[in-house]
Amino acid sequence: MTGRKLILPLFLAVTLAACSDSSQQTANGAAGGALERPPQPVSIVALKKSQQPITTVLPGRAVAYQTADIRPRVTGAIKEIAFKEGSEVKAGDILYQIEDNTYSATVAQARATLSKAEVSIPAAQANLTRYERLVNSGATQIEFENARVTLLQAEADVEQAKAALQAAEIDLDLTKIRAPFDGVTSISNVSVGNIVTANQTTALTTLRRLDPIYIDLIDSSTNLLELRGAMASGRLSGDPRKADIRLRLEDGTEYSRTGKLDMADMAVSETTGTYQIRALFENPDNIILPGMYVRATVTMGEENGYLIPQRAATRNARGELSAKFVATDGKVETRTFPVSVVSGNNWLVTEGIADGDRLIVDGFQWIADGAPVQPVEVQLDDRGLVIEAPKAEAAKP
Repeated sequence: MTGRKLILPLFLAVTLAACSDSSQQTANGAAGGALERPPQPVSIVALKKSQQPITTVLPGRAVAYQTADIRPRVTGAIKEIAFKEGSEVKAGDILYQIEDNTYSATVAQARATLSKAEVSIPAAQANLTRYERLVNSGATQIEFENARVTLLQAEADVEQAKAALQAAEIDLDLTKIRAPFDGVTSISNVSVGNIVTANQTTALTTLRRLDPIYIDLIDSSTNLLELRGAMASGRLSGDPRKADIRLRLEDGTEYSRTGKLDMADMAVSETTGTYQIRALFENPDNIILPGMYVRATVTMGEENGYLIPQRAATRNARGELSAKFVATDGKVETRTFPVSVVSGNNWLVTEGIADGDRLIVDGFQWIADGAPVQPVEVQLDDRGLVIEAPKAEAAKP
């Protein structure tokens, strides 16, 4: 009995020791396997310093190049509407015809008055000539002066009649309401037979010129100060007044034509801290209509630096740009850039990078600093996306 009691504890001790050795070997094997895992392939691009455009994206709204509310300048009934609503018209085209009977009669009356006044001039001139010959042989000086005044009055009557005729002809012509410039009409607010009055507050229709067209952009005064500072320091080259401006429409499509800066306000809004920039675009197909919202990419100038695709970078809690690189020892490192500006779909930085540095552009979100990686050089498209992915054999150890 005593021997059996000694054998049982000894057996249990041997069994536990065997289990412990087995667990230790399994852990060591796992650890050894982790150390032997090959470096993970990552997509990289080798950076090189170059002159790049500095861009900014601004919200904007389309505004007609010219706008005119068409109102009558004489009173009468609408006789004819000579345009199709929403159609294009040329400068001088008749839009409305007002009843002109009374205005034609006024012109005829003014012509008669002018003829009557003109008839009196020869008689007054002859009378003055006669008194001029007789002034020293019986005619008094007073009679001569009266004859001269009569002639002057007759001539003044003629001029007055001419002015009245001209005014009557102008009123007659104003019964034809014409387009002041090339443009597109809106809906007519009157119909044939409606009575309209001179200079009424309600417009008959609105005419807009859409080609070219204005784009009103809004920018912050902070950006304005930064731009002036960059130009003053010589860091930014180029003239912002000659900047190219491209548009992206409400549906996300890019407008095919490039615009130019037309003017900029010389005052900042007291309520929003922004100022207005006006750009001018050709619009031959009327694709852009007044009131449309757009986003404009404005090229402000050029600066020498390195491009980091926006998709390959993040921002830390302080708002600083950060990106991951492959260091010379083949391990991942994160770099932070306190100063960065927009250049298309990229960030442009001027410090903290040297020619040949390898930027990780794909899969960097899941790679920790210090991890060994296998860099595979790729190409990027204009949006910063990888267009040449790592080959399958590159992933093999």
